[in-house]
Amino acid sequence: MSTRSAPPTNRRWWALALIAMAQFMVIMDTSIIGVALPRMQEDLGFSQENLSWVFNAYVVAFGGLLLLGGRLSDLFGARRLFSTGWVVLLAGSAVAGAAGTVAVELTGRALQGVGAALIAPAALTLLMMLFGSEPRELTKALALYGAAAPAGGTAGVFLGGVITEYVSWPWVFYINIPIAVLALAAAPLLMPRGGGGARGSIDLVGALTVTAGLGAIVFAIVRAPEVGWGSTATWGVLLGGLVLLAAFLAVQASRRAPLMPLSIFRAPNLGAANLAQLLLGGAWIPMWFFLNLYLQQVLGYSSFPSGAALVPMTALIMIGMIVLAPRAIGRFGPKAITVSGLLVLAAGMGWLSLARPDGSYWVDVLPASLVAALGMSLAFIPTLGTAISAAKPEEGGLASGIVNTSYQVGSALGLAAMTAIAASFGADEPGNLPALTDGFSAAFIGAGLIALAGAGLAAGTLRTPRPAPETAPAAPREKATGR
Repeated sequence: MSTRSAPPTNRRWWALALIAMAQFMVIMDTSIIGVALPRMQEDLGFSQENLSWVFNAYVVAFGGLLLLGGRLSDLFGARRLFSTGWVVLLAGSAVAGAAGTVAVELTGRALQGVGAALIAPAALTLLMMLFGSEPRELTKALALYGAAAPAGGTAGVFLGGVITEYVSWPWVFYINIPIAVLALAAAPLLMPRGGGGARGSIDLVGALTVTAGLGAIVFAIVRAPEVGWGSTATWGVLLGGLVLLAAFLAVQASRRAPLMPLSIFRAPNLGAANLAQLLLGGAWIPMWFFLNLYLQQVLGYSSFPSGAALVPMTALIMIGMIVLAPRAIGRFGPKAITVSGLLVLAAGMGWLSLARPDGSYWVDVLPASLVAALGMSLAFIPTLGTAISAAKPEEGGLASGIVNTSYQVGSALGLAAMTAIAASFGADEPGNLPALTDGFSAAFIGAGLIALAGAGLAAGTLRTPRPAPETAPAAPREKATGR
């Protein structure tokens, strides 16, 4: 990367703050609507069955279009896509906040997901452009970027409760508008002008098939508890989604300029790191979701105290990602820290599964949640850094899109599966505290098994890089991040 294309050194960290804010926002938008859902159901006329699509419309659009966002970033430039994504997110937030019907609300949420799918891979590409030539700085930058994700998730729960209780539910969407305006004003001043210029066309067929395939699979799993896991509807939609994904792979193998060149997975560690990210999301998001439900539905916390109860966990994640993980990676390497982090996360899940119907926050929640948070903070950074730095520089946007897709798809599938497990063990019986606790405990055990599987697969598939002793392991291939 030429010096003309990047901001001066003393502005790079301001640029990183904007990139971290983008990560904070796209994750916050997945969680901020949780507390507001009952009010939205009453005002807009959602049925109980369709209410979950206020969440799913965002996640499916976000996860399904991330690959396209990464490809567009490589073709047209990361800064341009970053700004375009904020415009789309702003428009979607305005539509969702002003919605008077179910259809308009879901349209606004889907637009928000489209905007997030443009922002997220562009933000990671910009981070690599700014810090990729300095491996040690890249590790710090990735740590700050990674810490923004759990901060956004917890802030969403906290702010959603405050806004819904003291203002009104449309403002959980309107809050995005001034932030988007700020990002649009700051991006031209802080972000590098380089990037883009990759050869090829836009693979719309690939984008449509992968988005529809992922959406169908998520839809099938989300609806399975309602219509039955053995029903024709569940397996028909699930099979349709798998057929679409198979068609996507066939299209990618046959096109001269595919959305996702399958050759990218020849890069050492890229596939293994993405698998670890997928399983990390599949374990972490259900844990966070059901922990919040345990606080509210079993311990009786209202929305504001339940959000505050998650602050210690978030604080430890941020400290772990910024301080502990980089030092541990530098000493032991990314593979060892990935495996250790997933094992610690699984241990925290096992501890949470022991929660009691008459439990307390200080005994049943806080210690176990801090163990799980430590595991998350250790596993996230090395898998993210390995996945991005494994790709060639000109495929940075694509690699960013793939790793974001892996985490989001894992989150959606893991949450859907653990929701079904929790319901089968009694979590669909409101007011029955023993049954609710049994259901939530089953979900914690299931999420812990996902983390345990992730640790085993990471141990068997991640290769140990052989950098020079002074090279930070977050960028194991120097040529992959240099400009």
